[in-house]
Amino acid sequence: MEEVLFSLGHLPTKQSEKEVWYLNPFGPENHASFKLNKRQNIWYLFSEGIGGNNIDFMKKYLNISISEVLNWAENQNFSFFQNQKISNQKLEKLPKTYEITDLKEIQHPALLQYLKSRKVEDQKYLIQEIHYRMNDKDYFGIGFKNDSGGYEIRNAYSKICLGKKDISTITNASRSIRIFEGFFDFLSFKNVEKFLEKVPSHYVILNSVSMIHKIKIEIQKYENVELYFDNDEAGDRAVEMIKSKNKKAEDCRILYSSFKDLNDWLIHNKPSNEVQVQYKSAFKR
Repeated sequence: MEEVLFSLGHLPTKQSEKEVWYLNPFGPENHASFKLNKRQNIWYLFSEGIGGNNIDFMKKYLNISISEVLNWAENQNFSFFQNQKISNQKLEKLPKTYEITDLKEIQHPALLQYLKSRKVEDQKYLIQEIHYRMNDKDYFGIGFKNDSGGYEIRNAYSKICLGKKDISTITNASRSIRIFEGFFDFLSFKNVEKFLEKVPSHYVILNSVSMIHKIKIEIQKYENVELYFDNDEAGDRAVEMIKSKNKKAEDCRILYSSFKDLNDWLIHNKPSNEVQVQYKSAFKR
């Protein structure tokens, strides 16, 4: 478990022979409430009253099914998952809990208004209106497809993932790559890309900062790496991890340093010539 946490960028705040304490890996907090029992290799999060083993942790951390956790662990070569894999094989064939009933251009007035409230309505060609059925109820939202065929779903009331959790990549003939934490940050950047006098590049949207392990090797081949993460502890860790793999990586959060993330900046702070000059002077191309 310590190896898993370290690979995801989580370092202990204190430890002893028997236990290790961490800040909550699932969300921000100021005091460590996540305890790992080293001898039993089980964890407990006091702030939420939950706990479990390696599989329980990754299931919550990545927001994926047990079978997907086991596949993820196998790809990471974490050998200590294998004993748990045998006891959980019967869960490998869990049925789908949802059905996608329609995919189309965004037309629903509620979704168009939501995009307008986030100031990314001009980028609706990059996303879809998705209708799905779950637990005998019908839902709809804004869908953003990932590389495994799953969908990040957003509307004014919900934030979920249908299918396997994965990154989303948009390729261009470029030696530059821009990395975003969520797809609304990507849409926000596309909204101001010309204003910032940037040319299209290769784009990666993590869809969760926990998916950063998927790109650790790939980013080493790019000449320019631009990072657009949230202004929080998870964003700080992500920037540090990527910079350790590519010294040319640039933390571009100076553009929205006083805001939660890129979309928050776009909503509350109208882009200005002053911002453009500041950004360009910090990152000359």
